[in-house]
Amino acid sequence: MDNHTPVFCTIVPPHILDRLARSDDPALSGPARRTLQADAAQRTGRRLTTVAGAAARTAAAPAAGPRRTLHDARNGTDLPGVVVRREAEDPVADASVNRAYAGLGATFELLLDAYGRNSVDGRGLPLDATVHYDEKYGNAFWNGEQMVFGDGDGEIFLDFTVSVDVIAHELAHGLTQYTANLSYFGQPGALNESVSDVVGSLVRQRTLGQTADEADWLIGAGLLAPRVTGTALRSLKAPGTAYDDDVLGKDPQPATMADYVRTGRDNGGVHINSGIPNHAFYLLATRLGGRSWERAGQIWFDVLTGGDLLVDADFASFARLTVAAAAERYGEGEEHDAVLKAWSQVGVDTRA
Repeated sequence: MDNHTPVFCTIVPPHILDRLARSDDPALSGPARRTLQADAAQRTGRRLTTVAGAAARTAAAPAAGPRRTLHDARNGTDLPGVVVRREAEDPVADASVNRAYAGLGATFELLLDAYGRNSVDGRGLPLDATVHYDEKYGNAFWNGEQMVFGDGDGEIFLDFTVSVDVIAHELAHGLTQYTANLSYFGQPGALNESVSDVVGSLVRQRTLGQTADEADWLIGAGLLAPRVTGTALRSLKAPGTAYDDDVLGKDPQPATMADYVRTGRDNGGVHINSGIPNHAFYLLATRLGGRSWERAGQIWFDVLTGGDLLVDADFASFARLTVAAAAERYGEGEEHDAVLKAWSQVGVDTRA
């Protein structure tokens, strides 16, 4: 699958930045507005490009391991920036560079060791990332070719490389781009975001050596500044509880279809309704127990890469494919039953 349309995907939902931009505090509103403007410029830029650059980088024979290149934007917006660390080079003095390098490696290792996939495209795509993007930039994104991390404003968001799940989340958008290529609107867009949250959580759990029961199932833990009343950007365990703050507002994610949010914002609520498939995966993984990237993660990976997931798939069609994938790989036993129960609990019908 070589010609998938690149999509500009961010970790921080627009509704959070919109709210910050309306703050009476210039220390909050200024960086948020600048971040929204930078994101808008990037989205426009993605419409004018293709994945030709990425395709060219995979033309050579695939490498056996990751090929990471870290760049420093030096608080500018020209990408990719100045090369500051390449594959196999020693750590540098800049902690953001080293964290991004390690996060890219952890994601590459999960894909290869757990699922036999060589990088996000399956053919050894080099992993490029840029740190210190723009001034007080409050986001991280995948732009179809590389990952980019802001430093945060220090008031609401800290450095976006502090959470390995944020790094893995963004890189997983590349995985989706090169597999199912889910469109970035409505339910397929929410599935796109959910797949990235799932992969982000799996990478963090694997890095920490955690079982499903030991994990906190948070996305972006450590990202929010001390003044914020919240623990993370999202929670797979309890969607809608990640933050409840005077400035940010309350986490709007639903956990079930009963609270599905219909909105024209955020590409039809892709960062909001992703809470529903997120919670289904959490229920599956904790019901099965053990290491989440094994049976639960394998089922999700099989669906994403199996070729039957359409670009405009809704929750129900995705759910039916997970049921079929569980039966095909494991038979109609514990795993199959756990998938059925997980989707039933979140209110998604798996009947054909």
